[in-house]
Amino acid sequence: MTIKLNQGERLDDLQRNGYRIIQNTDIFCFGMDAVLLSAFATVRQDDKVLDLGCGNGIIPILMKARNDQITGLHFTGLEIQDINVDMARRSVELNRIEADVDIVHGDIKEASTIFGEASFNVVTSNPPYMNENHGIVNPDSAKAIARHEITCSLEDVVKAAKWLLKTGGHFYMVHRPFRLAEIIYTLKQHKLEPKRMRLVHPYVDKEPNMVLIDVVKGGKQRITVEPPLIVYNKDGSYTDEIYQIYGEMKN
Repeated sequence: MTIKLNQGERLDDLQRNGYRIIQNTDIFCFGMDAVLLSAFATVRQDDKVLDLGCGNGIIPILMKARNDQITGLHFTGLEIQDINVDMARRSVELNRIEADVDIVHGDIKEASTIFGEASFNVVTSNPPYMNENHGIVNPDSAKAIARHEITCSLEDVVKAAKWLLKTGGHFYMVHRPFRLAEIIYTLKQHKLEPKRMRLVHPYVDKEPNMVLIDVVKGGKQRITVEPPLIVYNKDGSYTDEIYQIYGEMKN
């Protein structure tokens, strides 16, 4: 299937099921954090899955590709920026997955009104990492909205996840380790219990620059810290686990 690309757009191969995605470097291209989150999140048969702040649709589309063998799944992406909504919807159409993936235009702060309380089994989010303490930004920039808490805060995302999840449902998030204390405090304030955590290190001897968190609504107080995920070998090549997550074969 062919699809019209707008100025500045390109098609990227996702290395999964032949799926492709439309990106625009002037807006914001997805990074490794989205790929790792889509692999970290677990879904089961007939789950309804929502991605908060889906950008160009990368997480719903990748999760659909990764879990294509599981029946009854439905993925929804919620996104506030018009230009991202348009790209995401065209990517869904391009991959012929309209029956399984919806892209909804809306604000995370209004998500419970848009979808209704306890509507999903799984919620995911790759939210903006930086708050007002992390530099001066242009609030009109699409890239700034993706990186900084301009249209929503960490608490907005957590609050939405709480209201949207069924009891026992899972919330999966990727964020920065330097905000980990704040993240855990905010989750617990909203009755979301961290159950599983994995730190991501660029190299084995470098400090982590990402954290993956699995949270359960109404879960008991017990967390498992998984072995660290190392991205690069000493020579700068991807580790075997990263190759596996990306679905690529080593040369």
